[in-house]
Amino acid sequence: MAWIVIAIFSACFAQDRSARWDSAKANQWYDQQAWLVGANYVPSDAINELEMFQTATFNALLNDKELGMAESIGMNTMRVFLQDQFWLSDPSGARDRIDQFLTIAAKHHIRPIFVLFDSCWEPNPRLGPQHPPIPGVHNSGWVQSPGKERLMNPALEPELKAYVVGVVSAYAKDDRVLAWDIWNEPDNDGRDRAEDVPAKIRRVNELLPKAFEWARSAHPTQPLTSGVWKGNWSEPQKESDTTKIQLAESDIISFHNYDWPEKFEARIAELRTLGRPLICTEYMARGNGSTFDTILPIAKRERVAAINWGLVAGETQTYLPWDSWRRPYVTDQPTIWFHEVFRQDGRPYRQREIDLIRELTGRGFANPNIKPEMDPSAE
Repeated sequence: MAWIVIAIFSACFAQDRSARWDSAKANQWYDQQAWLVGANYVPSDAINELEMFQTATFNALLNDKELGMAESIGMNTMRVFLQDQFWLSDPSGARDRIDQFLTIAAKHHIRPIFVLFDSCWEPNPRLGPQHPPIPGVHNSGWVQSPGKERLMNPALEPELKAYVVGVVSAYAKDDRVLAWDIWNEPDNDGRDRAEDVPAKIRRVNELLPKAFEWARSAHPTQPLTSGVWKGNWSEPQKESDTTKIQLAESDIISFHNYDWPEKFEARIAELRTLGRPLICTEYMARGNGSTFDTILPIAKRERVAAINWGLVAGETQTYLPWDSWRRPYVTDQPTIWFHEVFRQDGRPYRQREIDLIRELTGRGFANPNIKPEMDPSAE
């Protein structure tokens, strides 16, 4: 009989390990972290997550330089997007390059949050060389994961499961990984008018809880999340079906907010009622009222982790505003940068922001990769 008891206990323990964290465990985990501040990171020579990690374009030296710049201003995390086709085409090679990236990040005391799926932008991603940036357009080469064809084909679901289980299993006990972001903006419309958006969202809502389940089957020591980003979060009956799934499945609560500081504070208040740690995984759009100066002090006061969009201006061109999709900035440049912290030559976009981040984190140091800010008129 003893072996039966042991077997039952073992089964229950395994089930508990694969369940959503309770709020006590989530808060205990968060209490063990330093205040988390970082950026959504794509190296400046990559237009998207495929170009960041594919064999021909993976650039360890540039990753090292740019993550060193992040460390020097006090950042200790990065949010980094992966892609299902990249992993499934060569799991061994993909793991090797992800491991190289983690080694570089750890050298700079940075623990990334990996994003597994993403519903934003180009719905037909292709492996291999990526197209060059479209002149004057914000984020003109970003790709979804999975793409439309792979998302909508139920016969390919086992491949998506293999991707999630494969990646999370590889790093489930790796202290270099901070957390797993299961799906970025799952109910985003994308940028293809030919997409059947309602059908897409229905399919995403079918897969989203499965994706959490697949990740949990690897028994990661890191928490899982998926960031809410639109709609009303103050009352459950007003939440979309997608938001309900995200909030019900996430161990820690993440959210996006590119609004004025009073709206940022209101969003925090809405989510505080859930009793779980809060991570803002996207913010800082200067032309939209969301800046380091206004948002970061609130995040520190509320002990909300803060991860802005963009580190170094480059191929993504996300220093250009969203309206560049309708009116590309080809002959004229925007009055102010939308996202990003640094220029490619290492100069900060705005020195006061660098000083503020260092001041609020209590970290950072002089870095030879960061050059003194020059008079813009000298450019």
